[in-house]
Amino acid sequence: MVRVTPFGEVLRFDLARSIAGRGRYWTTCYWIDGLLIDTGCAHTARELTHALGDRPVHTVLNTHSHEDHIGANGLMQRHQPELVIHAHPLALPVMADPRRTQPLHPYRRLFWGWPQACQAQPLLDGKLIEIADFRYRVIYTPGHSSDHVCLFEEKRGWLFSGDLFVGGRDRALRQGADVWGIIASLQRVWDLPVTVLYPGSARVRENPCEEIHLKIVYYQDLGEKIIEYHHKGWSVDAIVRAVCGGPMWIETLTLGHFSRKWLVSSYLNHLA
Repeated sequence: MVRVTPFGEVLRFDLARSIAGRGRYWTTCYWIDGLLIDTGCAHTARELTHALGDRPVHTVLNTHSHEDHIGANGLMQRHQPELVIHAHPLALPVMADPRRTQPLHPYRRLFWGWPQACQAQPLLDGKLIEIADFRYRVIYTPGHSSDHVCLFEEKRGWLFSGDLFVGGRDRALRQGADVWGIIASLQRVWDLPVTVLYPGSARVRENPCEEIHLKIVYYQDLGEKIIEYHHKGWSVDAIVRAVCGGPMWIETLTLGHFSRKWLVSSYLNHLA
């Protein structure tokens, strides 16, 4: 299932596998004058190429290597061998052999599927990529994943944030994510003169700096509470109940891969 929405010079594609007639777990990519930022999931790869129509794509920039962001890379590169794909250096082994290097939990296979392999080139922190009249600055933003990057179009103030910022007040975190890395990365992009934020899912935001700041403050306040309870000798389970509320359906759906416990544990990991 594909939804296409224009935002001036940016064309947004929202993509999801259709289950029982409804799109489930949407992900987003953006097309700007031959550049594609992320490519959605494997289940929607052919739909994306069809929706692109005769729009040219000569370059793909991936914000990270999770399967819901690199899903059409392999298909597009197979049909267009000259297609240039860029990603964080840590993402390249995953993209070259997704099945071997990034095993998927059942829910991930269901909603997003296995990406096909592709060949990509490394993005360096601070690198400036000039395409047509656009200038994209690469910004390393680890936390959601170790290979996460954001892309900042300097002339227009656009920030393509991937999964670093999608809004809301998180009560859970995926296993392996680093909440302190997320906070540091949010602080890094907060310093930028951002006029429009294009996230890897959720709504586009204009003048988002206040929202980014509020997310930083939320994470910091939550961390202070968790560490305070930890120093009082509380168990992780007790802290989870105190600061994250009751059970969440997503914990059951993901078999605990995305949970309140991983959020609390991520705050405490640095103490060790």
